[in-house]
Amino acid sequence: MRSKRILITGLSTYWGGRLAQAFEADPEVETVVGVDNEEPSVELERTEYVKVGSQHALLRRVVEAAEIDTVVDTRLVVDSVFTSARLAHENNVIGTMNMLAACGGTGVRKFVFKSSTHFYGANQDDPAFFDETMGRPHPPKTAIERDVLEAEASVTEFADRNPDKDVTILRFANVLGPDVPTSHIDLFSLPAIPMILGFDPRYQFVHEDDVVHALEHVVLADHPGIFNVAADGVLALSEVAGLLGKPYAPLIPPWGTGLAAAVAKRLGVVIAPEMLAQLRFGRGVDNRRLKAAGFSYGYTSREAVLALGEHMRLHPLLRSDAEPYRYEREVEEFLRWSPSVRNSRVRDVEGLSREQLRDISRLLESGTVAREGTAPGLPAPPVDHYDDLDDGEVLSLLPSLERTDLEALREYETTHRDRVSVIGAIESLLARQAPAE
Repeated sequence: MRSKRILITGLSTYWGGRLAQAFEADPEVETVVGVDNEEPSVELERTEYVKVGSQHALLRRVVEAAEIDTVVDTRLVVDSVFTSARLAHENNVIGTMNMLAACGGTGVRKFVFKSSTHFYGANQDDPAFFDETMGRPHPPKTAIERDVLEAEASVTEFADRNPDKDVTILRFANVLGPDVPTSHIDLFSLPAIPMILGFDPRYQFVHEDDVVHALEHVVLADHPGIFNVAADGVLALSEVAGLLGKPYAPLIPPWGTGLAAAVAKRLGVVIAPEMLAQLRFGRGVDNRRLKAAGFSYGYTSREAVLALGEHMRLHPLLRSDAEPYRYEREVEEFLRWSPSVRNSRVRDVEGLSREQLRDISRLLESGTVAREGTAPGLPAPPVDHYDDLDDGEVLSLLPSLERTDLEALREYETTHRDRVSVIGAIESLLARQAPAE
């Protein structure tokens, strides 16, 4: 089943925002709806954001009203550094149960759950590689690991109760990338990488881009079941340090590691409880099942580490140029189109420069946009100056156009420039104007 109407949970999270942007770029996806109790942190063009928490009754209303066929649950918190144990449990376990309750008995035909290889744990007698058929050999020792197990149990039970729905669980290894925040990246950013004395654990990673592509892969085709998502190759932690060009320091004692981690936290080095077992024993997972389903990784574990190292070297030079998304587009659209803003159209037209007014006049007179009747075929290239205008400048010209001009301009934009913001503004104006008799 090709997903057409997709709902993404956790839209404000890194993964929710990136996945929404990916689906927006897919012309075969008709609708993208994002739910969260916080505003999205990235710019989105056609994703509809609904502010809602984990109340299953409200979520169900959204699912039914938007006729959602696919739900992608990206909310799972797998790093205890970024939240409290109580909030993580409410999000991971209670939130997952409520989302599943909202999907039962609806038109949802596919449910994708973003999970973690924390499911397997990390112990001395673990197999070299966990495959998807293996359970956890030892009880969980940390709150995050318990959450992962409970959340997956709920998803598995939902799949058993709803055999008509495709349910997919993706267990992701440790993620590396320039933008995603994780405890391991914080650890690797230190001048020297701390290690537990006498241990050199093995690590598998997955690049942040491959995380998004893996989610897309199982959403846009039918791949029910459980899949490990980890890049090819296993690295010892000392090798990771070497690839990053950093020394490693076996400073953490092999006994009392929890106490040592508490001391390190006071010194500014945060080691999450679920990280301690990995720093001792490491973990490897079998990634062949997802590759057999047609997925290709863009990065090996080694390449993911090298890409992170390059970013760490360049980031101090580039970070001054980076600016957060400030919702300027939403404010501009409010000022331009809201009926609550008086005389907005008049101010827009009066604010045009003489050059802009002259060029829109040339545009109309040249026949690129016809003033009489229907639009003739749009010539190419159009009036030179029009194609030089950015989105904001074009938007400021639109209120001065009549309906036939707007229709012709929409046709030109659709076939030549295809700017979503301009086409949306034209359609908004056309919806407000009565059709010509």
